[in-house]
Amino acid sequence: MADNKRDYYEVLGVSKGASDDEIKKAFRKLAKQYHPDLHPDDKDAEAKFKEVNEAYEVLSDPSKKAKYDQFGFAGVDPNYGAGAGAGGGGGFGGFGGFGDMGDIFDSIFGAFGGGSRQNPNAPRRGSDIEVGTAISFMEACKGVSKTIKVNRLQKCPDCGGSGAAAGSSVKTCPDCNGKGTVNISQQSLFGMVRQTVKCSRCGGRGKIVDTPCKKCSGKGMVKMAEEKEVNIPAGIDDGQQLRVGGGGNCGANGGPNGDLYITVTVRPDPIFERDGYDVWTDIPLTYGQAALGDEIVVPTIDGKVKYTVPEGTQAGTVFRLKGKGIKKVNRNDRGDHYVKVYVEIPKNLSKEQKKALKEFEQTLETKNYQKRQTFFDKLKEKFK
Repeated sequence: MADNKRDYYEVLGVSKGASDDEIKKAFRKLAKQYHPDLHPDDKDAEAKFKEVNEAYEVLSDPSKKAKYDQFGFAGVDPNYGAGAGAGGGGGFGGFGGFGDMGDIFDSIFGAFGGGSRQNPNAPRRGSDIEVGTAISFMEACKGVSKTIKVNRLQKCPDCGGSGAAAGSSVKTCPDCNGKGTVNISQQSLFGMVRQTVKCSRCGGRGKIVDTPCKKCSGKGMVKMAEEKEVNIPAGIDDGQQLRVGGGGNCGANGGPNGDLYITVTVRPDPIFERDGYDVWTDIPLTYGQAALGDEIVVPTIDGKVKYTVPEGTQAGTVFRLKGKGIKKVNRNDRGDHYVKVYVEIPKNLSKEQKKALKEFEQTLETKNYQKRQTFFDKLKEKFK
């Protein structure tokens, strides 16, 4: 033992007068905290784990504990001249009155044992698959049927999913009896330690295939391309997903298939713009249409609709066509269609057109420009 070792009571975090139950409880907590299964390749945790075991080995044995309390490390370490053999402990292989170290670890680390490990031959659900598809704006509004190509794991057609070639069979692994794991015991510095590890003979599968199927290499599954006809409902929006139950990878050992998730991308439309279940359209009006009013044709997702624009319509005015929007998914009601108009100012006027426009302009009065008059009235009020 090294000279720089910590006091055993300090290691376990208990007082010198601690009871056997307090010492045992402290050991269980620290052993679980620093156990190598929880800290693989962590040298610091490994060192602390050994330190905790050494302290418990001494303090759990009444004879060794009495000598340690009286003589310190010299009472339990032969290197200090006192000799540990007289106490009847027989070195650090046992745990005194508390029994074999393996039993302690079995109660603390039962979660690492075979009892909680999943049966490798139990039915397991297949994993889900996610694919994408793109549709047009109108297809999203009306709904569409699409053929989706999917590469997914399926039961091998040659061996029927068994993994064994024709004429051979699958056998239960004799080493693990089909569990996929085996228990091993190892003698260490701190006693007998038992572990549950993956069976090396069957690789954790619990089964042995002497003659593997050539198509799937004994796995029982192969990846194959498949086409699925999918109905995309009317009203679906960009980025939404559809779920096809059982359309994912096949399950193992008779387990169910996973699901297929299809992410829908909706391509933008040059005329329509979507806002929830409403549709918006910008429509240009001529100067004359806006001033005099006119019957215009409005494109909607259901076709052309006539609409009468009243005289004096201003740029930016929005008209609502109720119920002409997008059908709501799995419902009968629909959104609305909104038409926003803007006035296009004519360009490239001829001399005659300019002259006529000036003459027309001269006929206009203040009452013909309400917004203009209101603006200048506010301006006068501000700077008077």
